[in-house]
Amino acid sequence: MEADQALDFTNSLLVARNLKTLDNLDSAIFREAWQGVQGRTYQQVAESEGYGVGTVKDAASNLWKRLSALFGEGEKVKKDNLQAVVDRYWRSYSKLEPQSGQIVPAPVSVGLDSDLEIENPNFLGRFGAIEDLNTLVAQGAKVIVIQSAGGMGKTTLARQYLKSQGFDRVIELLMAKETENITALESAIEEWLKQDFQEEPGPDFGVTLGRLKRQLQTHKVGVLIDNLEAALDGQGKFIEPHRLYVELLRVLADAAVQSVTLITSRDRLCDSDVTVEHYLLPGLDVEVWQQFFGDRNINIDPVALQEMHKVYGGNAKAMGILWGTIRENFDGDMAAYWLENSDDPLVETDLKNLVTSQFNRLQELDPEAYQLLCRLGCYRYQDVPTVPTDGLLCLLWDVPEAGRRQIIKSLLHRSLVESQKGEYWLHPAIREEAVDRLSPGDWETANRKAAEFWTESVETIETVEDALKAFEAYYHYVAISCFEQAASIILKKINIQFAKDYKLGRALYKSGFLQPIISATTRIVNNVTSDYYLSGLYSILGVSYRILGDINQAIECHQISERKATKSLQSIAKSSEPENGKQANLEFWKLNAAINIGFCQIEMCELESALEIFVKLKNSREEIGINSYSIDVGLAFLNSCVGVKKAAFELADKLYVDREDSQLVGTGYKLVFLAATYKNLGETEKAFSLYHQAIAQADQNQYNTIKAKALSGVAALYRERGEFDQALLHLAEAIEILDRASAKLDRAEAYYQLALTEQKLGNIEKTQENFDRAIQLFSEMDASKQVEKVQLAATKNLEKIPNQSRNVATASDG
Repeated sequence: MEADQALDFTNSLLVARNLKTLDNLDSAIFREAWQGVQGRTYQQVAESEGYGVGTVKDAASNLWKRLSALFGEGEKVKKDNLQAVVDRYWRSYSKLEPQSGQIVPAPVSVGLDSDLEIENPNFLGRFGAIEDLNTLVAQGAKVIVIQSAGGMGKTTLARQYLKSQGFDRVIELLMAKETENITALESAIEEWLKQDFQEEPGPDFGVTLGRLKRQLQTHKVGVLIDNLEAALDGQGKFIEPHRLYVELLRVLADAAVQSVTLITSRDRLCDSDVTVEHYLLPGLDVEVWQQFFGDRNINIDPVALQEMHKVYGGNAKAMGILWGTIRENFDGDMAAYWLENSDDPLVETDLKNLVTSQFNRLQELDPEAYQLLCRLGCYRYQDVPTVPTDGLLCLLWDVPEAGRRQIIKSLLHRSLVESQKGEYWLHPAIREEAVDRLSPGDWETANRKAAEFWTESVETIETVEDALKAFEAYYHYVAISCFEQAASIILKKINIQFAKDYKLGRALYKSGFLQPIISATTRIVNNVTSDYYLSGLYSILGVSYRILGDINQAIECHQISERKATKSLQSIAKSSEPENGKQANLEFWKLNAAINIGFCQIEMCELESALEIFVKLKNSREEIGINSYSIDVGLAFLNSCVGVKKAAFELADKLYVDREDSQLVGTGYKLVFLAATYKNLGETEKAFSLYHQAIAQADQNQYNTIKAKALSGVAALYRERGEFDQALLHLAEAIEILDRASAKLDRAEAYYQLALTEQKLGNIEKTQENFDRAIQLFSEMDASKQVEKVQLAATKNLEKIPNQSRNVATASDG
């Protein structure tokens, strides 16, 4: 008996007992064991089938258990006795049917042995796909192409579907993966007729095909054509030696036949001479991966599982490979495996081969689509997870415009690029291979083109997504070490809602991306040599650090910004070249540094130093221009703190009247200070109104830290009115926001306000707890005056605190 005959016999026994037949890996192990000493080792099987050797060994162990239970001779089936056991069973229990020579296993009364009821690990999570296929069939589909990248489980799904639908019989055509090894279609159909329908083929292909059609009209048949891509060219059409498949598919798609045909392919079938439905098979859900690993006693780490699933796109084969490696080399510890290998997702040879084989095939069939795939590796797919069509078109700079969209379409037909509603992305494992294959020249040009695309794609920022898209250009310039151009992206003028000519970096930190903008700026600042760019970068860093509560660092950055601006202005004055708007920016950064240092002093409760700065700025108002409102706000607030009420009222009332027609509104920051000023002056209703206006502006600009500052101010007003429940609600919301934003100084102030509220309520323990939190946070910032303020409040009733300290305590949340 030959190996394939023995394999057919074994599968027929399994089918007779309503058990799962042997899958591809089981069959490969079976065939090699049948050959005895001439058969390949488990290591060689692993290499040829694309599995880890541990996976093959586990599958073999499982196979011998199943076969031992199946043949039930009291003898354990092993690699070295497989042929002897099957031969004995064949002679004892099989019958030969005279007409066909088919093997009909004798009925055997056995229960569903637990060793035989082993779930197919490759079919988890595909019941939705079964339903989808049923829907297509119900709608009249006769031929369905199941398309996906390699390893998704196309063949397993097709076989499970055909097995579960009650067909009279299922016939298969397994195509060779190499084009030159594909069996002639004539031979395959002749084999079907003789072996499956006991009918002789005709004298020519047309007659033979006609006889097959009649069989399909009278029998309910499931047909599987596996790995069709080997017979397709770069355009998805059948290559010339295999054009006869067109005639076969016409028969299979005929409305009169009772068959359903499933075709598996990595590439889309685009031959206009055939009618088929396409079903794109997605990756398995992360929940399925969790079930798979959990059922196999892997110690699951939720974070590692999520990351692994994302990297491999839910690929079923990758899941199996990872399981074998984690089990064999990491004692079932998923976290340990991913900690060691997360930076190199293709470290496993099997995984690397799974990806490279697809790249190699694309390179051979469609060089232009292959080139686009490699260039798509320049995109990050992180903060902006997808790229629109124009982002692909810009990467085809060396292709005539008329042919670019066709290349994108061709690439989509290969299942290597994911797409949805005109947006595209690569899974990380595919992206890594794409980057590795991209030439240095193409890498640089692709990143430049991508940077230009993102820069031109966003004119006005209306959402967080818009800001992130505009900022993607920064990462492309960093990738090719163009740090000055990366700096230009951070400092690029862009319009946002309710304001024009914002710097992109400023728009990002006002949208709550404080830490990312700090990381991005510090990443390049030591590689930038231009004093102009350095002044702008340190200006943004200074504001960001102030918002985070790192006041000393903020002051240092603003001081550097001021020095760089002064130096660059001196260079411009000596130069005869056009300054292209640089002078205005530098003057803004220089004066903005002084203003921000003043506000930093306020944040630290250093009122005398702050007042000195703002008075100096007031005296040179004619040079300030755009920043004049900031100076008035600072002076009004400081005067309200030190008891100079008349001057405070004059400035505050002028600002209040002009607030709708000036730059005072902005994102709400200056409104918070103006509200605090009126609070100090006893104008409670105006303070309420301004705080709520600040909250509305902060919501519109998604500047959450300003909203939290305003909420703390509102809470203080409620506390003074004795509405403690409202005070606590507003403070809870403020603290929640500030915890997410890591805004240390404002968080400390919020805890201080919360302590004052609990103090009013007589909750001694909670009062002290929140005073301690505020002191700890202020101490971490070296804000000694703020620490003194809290310590004083902690030892006395609020009404007994000196006037200046009380006012700063409730109003210096700017």
